[in-house]
Amino acid sequence: MRRLGITRRRGRLGRAVAAGVACGAALATLTVPSAQAGTLHHPAPHWELKNSGTPQVRFRGLSAVDRDTAWLAGTGGTVLRTTDGGADWRDVSPPGAGDLQFRDVQAFDARRAVVLAIGEGETSRVYRTDDGGTTWTESFRNTDPKAFYDCLAFFDHRHGLALSDPVDGKFRILSTGDGGRSWQLLPADRMPAALDGEAGFAASGQCLVTSGPRDVWLATGGGAHARVLHSADRGRTWTATDTPVPAGDPARGVFALAFRDRAHGLAVGGDYRANQPSPRAAALTRDGGRTWQPATTPPPAYRSGAAWLPHSRTAALAVGPTGSDLTTDGGRTWRTFDTGSFDTVDCTADLSCWAAGEQGRVARLEP
Repeated sequence: MRRLGITRRRGRLGRAVAAGVACGAALATLTVPSAQAGTLHHPAPHWELKNSGTPQVRFRGLSAVDRDTAWLAGTGGTVLRTTDGGADWRDVSPPGAGDLQFRDVQAFDARRAVVLAIGEGETSRVYRTDDGGTTWTESFRNTDPKAFYDCLAFFDHRHGLALSDPVDGKFRILSTGDGGRSWQLLPADRMPAALDGEAGFAASGQCLVTSGPRDVWLATGGGAHARVLHSADRGRTWTATDTPVPAGDPARGVFALAFRDRAHGLAVGGDYRANQPSPRAAALTRDGGRTWQPATTPPPAYRSGAAWLPHSRTAALAVGPTGSDLTTDGGRTWRTFDTGSFDTVDCTADLSCWAAGEQGRVARLEP
């Protein structure tokens, strides 16, 4: 979306996140006696900041491979990679990209990754590397001045999609079947019409997300309703559903989605303006996005990123400029555990979670 981009608790909360990092599956059945009953207090979990060496860069693109390896994409055409848990970061930015704004990255491993630059016309581009960022190949450059690409997502190492704001009244979708080496425009005839002013938010690389081999969801804002569109056939056909997240303004809507399977998903967002409240800034679905229910206790402010803790059926994280929150009941209630600024979050199968944001901030969650 143009307007954005060119734009402690201890006790149960602390133990829940710590357990999620150590063993995400245990969170689903975690029971903790009250402090009055004599439960020992454990240290609260926290984001352990890593020195990226780039305080001038805002990282809205993040792809965590495992506890050791993660990729960052940000302003000034910046792409960083670590393979030692964040102790050292290598600048692997594509040459000649200094004027671009990278907002999304999909890493398949320590050597293979795809990055998306956002913007009007030819500033929307996709690059791919197969050698850890030593060399890059530009695989897509937008030539339509009405298109503006926001985010991308992959089903597997070969199949993926990229999302543009509406062109001629409908969202535009690119598809790849070769890992991002080439892209084809999908027909728009089965895409629902966009609402007046509706678009995606290039805030965290999570306005387009997948689960499994064929299901994909895209999040919207800016229109009369904040909607989630779903496709069960890799973007060929779509249906749209309203969410309870407030919209009706260019700065409001759903900014990020997270699905742990094809049925259970989370939506977070709000109003990204710092001086505006964000009530009802989270919602959840148990039927693949056909219906959405508001969180009974949402995050206290706008959130731009979300991720399920690995191997957990009930625990997830949300992040934004004013803090990070945890849910341990599938998105019904959220509690803030950190007040630092992050824009995006990602968790991996080996039970690690990473976050990134403004002023070069990057961190890994520690118990």
